Amino acid sequence: MAHTHDPAALAAKPEVAALVARARAAQTIANGYDQERVDELVAAAGWAIIEPARNRALAELAVADTGVGNVEDKVRKNHRKTLGLLRDLHGAKSVGVIAEDAAKGITEIARPVGVVCAVTPSTNPAATPANKIINALKGRNAVIVAPSPKGWATCAQLLEYIHTAFDRIGAPRDLVQVLPQPIGKAATLALMAACDLVVATGSQANVRAAYASGTPAFGVGAGNVAGIVDETADVELAAARILRSKTFDNATSCSSENSLVVVDAARAPLLAALRAGGAVLLNAAQKAELQALMWPQGKLSNAVIGQDATVIAERAGWSAIAALKPRVLLVEEDGVGEDHPFSGEKLCPVLSVYAATDFEQAMQRVEQIYAFQGAGHSVGLHSALHQRALDLGLRLPVSRVIVDQAHCIATGGSFDNGLPFSLSMGCGTWGKNNFSDNMNYRHYLNITRVARPIPERMPSEDELLGGYFAKHGRA
Repeated sequence: MAHTHDPAALAAKPEVAALVARARAAQTIANGYDQERVDELVAAAGWAIIEPARNRALAELAVADTGVGNVEDKVRKNHRKTLGLLRDLHGAKSVGVIAEDAAKGITEIARPVGVVCAVTPSTNPAATPANKIINALKGRNAVIVAPSPKGWATCAQLLEYIHTAFDRIGAPRDLVQVLPQPIGKAATLALMAACDLVVATGSQANVRAAYASGTPAFGVGAGNVAGIVDETADVELAAARILRSKTFDNATSCSSENSLVVVDAARAPLLAALRAGGAVLLNAAQKAELQALMWPQGKLSNAVIGQDATVIAERAGWSAIAALKPRVLLVEEDGVGEDHPFSGEKLCPVLSVYAATDFEQAMQRVEQIYAFQGAGHSVGLHSALHQRALDLGLRLPVSRVIVDQAHCIATGGSFDNGLPFSLSMGCGTWGKNNFSDNMNYRHYLNITRVARPIPERMPSEDELLGGYFAKHGRA
């Protein structure tokens, strides 16, 4: 693939240039594959992570190396997200002619983008690389992963499994590579500059670097999801879904709720249901102690990121609360912004609870929260009123409205909703992104369009402008 590379970045990192050269050679081979062969590649990479023993080994390594999340949920995530992706890709055309519109005379042909730089976070050191690798392979691309330093060993192990599978089917190993250790900013930046497409998931610093790399890039916005529970919600079901979402993988997902905005009429029964499910509501003094633990220098502490609620309670010095084995810690909040850190993303099972007199005030509160952090991502809604989901979609700066579901599981696609399975959610221009859907295989394709002549049909001015002329004249 022809591409303008950054000579300075490549000169600074000759090992990156060597990786990219090998990737280009492998991608040239893949470029000749038919759909059946491509789908065999996809199956090989998918089974490399789904196979139960390998899946568990990756989950255990991820938690051991990063200290974030929990093994059982990572096993579930590796399996569900990859199986769901394979479902989405099953039967999807990504080679040659993929669509024909006879009426318009347009034929669409799928082409590779080339070599993909996949920047991945420590929160999902196996699931996110696997998702990007499989999507890239579906488009006959090569991919080089730039993992977080803490997630490197997990990613490297995943690639060993994929390479073994490639050996079995006779595919070039160099289609899937990883930056060597030590992972540094210079190597990652050089890789971004040298590839044909960057897909960046993780910190906003990484996303901004991807956009500044000079290479076309997809990045994701910041998470800080709010969920609304209104007066018509089934509070028992809502509480169960919220607890399932907020505890999954110790709330490391960007799709985990960080705030609940509860309409007053639902407040008492919802809090009772949350408590019955294992949540503990902290008092004002405990809230202050927790704030000191979580943001000691104004920055979210590793002491809480991806830890379970019992560990956080222990680290806060609350032996009585820790003895309860809490699932989630609840804090009441009434402010938003820098002076109210509980209004931001917490990456652990701590959930802020806001009060609202009615649904209108709940929407206003979520607007305030997203003006501070999290615009563009998504919002949760627990309600019996169909129109309210549409109201949120028409008004809030969100790319997804998740209705009556466990938010962090549903947002990235689920077997009981129609969103594509993904671990990279676009947040639109609200979140400083250039796309607002769940990243999927089509983002890894160039589409060539063949245009053939069709019978001409040129409308008259009156056909198109008649209404305007009738109302305003022809002046």
